[in-house]
Formats: sequence, structure tokens, C-alpha cells
Amino acid sequence: MSDYHINIFYSDEDHGYIADIPDLEACSAFGETPEDALREALMAKKLWLEAALAEGKPVPSPKYRPAIYEVA
Repeated sequence: MSDYHINIFYSDEDHGYIADIPDLEACSAFGETPEDALREALMAKKLWLEAALAEGKPVPSPKYRPAIYEVA
């Protein structure tokens, strides 16, 4: 089963970790540790998908893959 890719990176500006899901517009989360950011992003994903379905909005398929996964 394919799932949405989650990017996690440290933000000097925010002094913590940001986790974002590129396939889901504006779906991101913050945490003091990478694990916190991931946990929050998983909750944000769940809520994003629930809201989209409740509103009858389209839910994109997971497609984003970072360049390190691309095959030449």
C-alpha cells in the first residue's frame, strides 16, 4: 500500500522540527523533536483527509517522491 510521503526537517527560525506532506496542500505540523513532528503530522493528515471527505473535496493520490528515490 502506498502512503503519503512526509518530509521532516529542522527549522532554525522556529527552533523545532517541521513535518509536511507535499501531496496534501497546507498539511504540516511542528514538534520539538522529529518524533513529535511526525506524530503531529500523522494527526494532521488524518484530520485533513476527514475534512476533505466531509466537504466532498477531492483527495489526491500519494504521488510525491523525493529526488533520492527517482531512478535515472
